[in-house]
Amino acid sequence: MATSEFVPQPARYAIFVDAGYLYAASGALLLSCGSRREYRVAAEKLIKALTSHADDQLLGELLRVYWFDAAPKRQPTVDQRVIANLPLVKLRLGNLNAQGQQKGVDAQLRADLEALARHRAITDAVLLAGDEDMLPAVEAAQRYGVRVHLWGVEPTHGSNQAEWLVWESDTVEVLPADFLRPYFTKAKVLPVPAPGTAAAVRDAAAAAQRTSPVPSPSQVFAGRPPAVKPPPGTVRTAVAVPAGATPATVAASMNSAPATSDGKLGPDRDHMLEIGEHVAQKWIFERGRDNIRDLLPGPILPPVIDKELLIEAEKELGSSLRPYQEARTWLRDGFWERVYREFGIGFGKSD
Repeated sequence: MATSEFVPQPARYAIFVDAGYLYAASGALLLSCGSRREYRVAAEKLIKALTSHADDQLLGELLRVYWFDAAPKRQPTVDQRVIANLPLVKLRLGNLNAQGQQKGVDAQLRADLEALARHRAITDAVLLAGDEDMLPAVEAAQRYGVRVHLWGVEPTHGSNQAEWLVWESDTVEVLPADFLRPYFTKAKVLPVPAPGTAAAVRDAAAAAQRTSPVPSPSQVFAGRPPAVKPPPGTVRTAVAVPAGATPATVAASMNSAPATSDGKLGPDRDHMLEIGEHVAQKWIFERGRDNIRDLLPGPILPPVIDKELLIEAEKELGSSLRPYQEARTWLRDGFWERVYREFGIGFGKSD
């Protein structure tokens, strides 16, 4: 008797997230916000929560998370770059047009879901979406024997998912407000200086530069006085971070870290400030003011963005900055000075 050639498929699932739906529905439910600019999302923690929940609900192993979002000219935002660097997460970007509409997202989702189903890479698919445009993707996957589990966000009233999409899915689950609440917070409104204030502060800073050390942006935002630069040949000692330190004070302490002790002569301070400003100007032009605004109030950059800044600077410099802690600090200070000028933030303490 011939043995069967059929090999049982191991249970494996993938998660497909329409970030536009997830963010919009959650923002409306939790914060009564209609625009993504009005709130912040702890995306990394949110993705971990979604994968943990799927692990509790489904049999088998997770293949990966597919994160579908949009950005103007498909240039990823700061948050999207962080998501793209997460393990087992695949960022898919559509275009965000001038009217705030996503284009190409549903086509990418269908292509990924159908390809995985056709090649028998998954047995189950979790779809977190609400738009009826996702219906062809569900039908295509089901034709290859994949079970589709539709997740939604608790609606403020009625339903926020297309009826046909709900009907066609194999199972349906609504994520409650309590599940999502820890990951969404209202955006902080940056203080807007009164007319002439920023210029007046900059003039005062310029005058102070002629008679006393000028604080770096990180020192100012940490509320610390400028450190007096020691004479050549003296050794700088590390400054301890005080108890109850905030991210801003940590950044300020980084600015006071000791220079390299191997005797190497590092890059010039003014040159590093200039490169930092140049990179900031380039990013403002390429990525847009809205994306750069997401970095405020500073002075700490997300690790992914800080690494990009270092790489860009090393390209301009033609050498590595890794041995020179102080040079990297000057680079960040130049970057922030340009960003602060772009948004009219003076070198005064931000309350």
